[in-house]
Amino acid sequence: MIRVLLAEDQGMMRGALALLLNLEDDFEVVGEVAAGDRIVPAALELRPDVAVLDIELPGRSGLDAAADLHAALPDCRILIVTTFGRPGYLRRAMEAGASGFLVKDGPVEDLVAAVRRVLAGERVVDPELATAALSTGPSPLTPRECDVLSAAADGSTIADIAGRLHLSESTVRNYLSAAIGKTGARNRIEAVRAARHNGWL
Repeated sequence: MIRVLLAEDQGMMRGALALLLNLEDDFEVVGEVAAGDRIVPAALELRPDVAVLDIELPGRSGLDAAADLHAALPDCRILIVTTFGRPGYLRRAMEAGASGFLVKDGPVEDLVAAVRRVLAGERVVDPELATAALSTGPSPLTPRECDVLSAAADGSTIADIAGRLHLSESTVRNYLSAAIGKTGARNRIEAVRAARHNGWL
């Protein structure tokens, strides 16, 4: 049996996926979690062969959890299945140790085949997304620029961001200015939007 762990915050979607996967003769959904910070503890307890993770999860993103899961259980294959087919997300998922990346609008047969293929050691990537990722290239933002942009996303002041990230206000301004320039934006709101659109945040 192929033991599968599902991480999806929408209850109806999670239940439907579990139901469909359990219809396969050789699949067993051994666990379901609704939050990113539950992925690693559940995987350590249940020892799945494949973890199917959403990206946008409460508690912790599926991408961050994927990196932790890969470190904690390297034999567990990770398949990212998301609504958000962003090139930067694909790159980050692969860097985190994921073996596959699919968008949710595909047929369930694709998911079933992808689970089998990643377990066999293959990499499975949505072809359109792979093409977009190659044409977009890697994120131009440094990790610190991403931190500052993320902190700015809720409209926080320079002083608030500086306090939260333990930086000087002038350093925050420099990071924001660099991020605005690199994303081709006119201001930090546009920079946040562009970085999110490309999956860099």
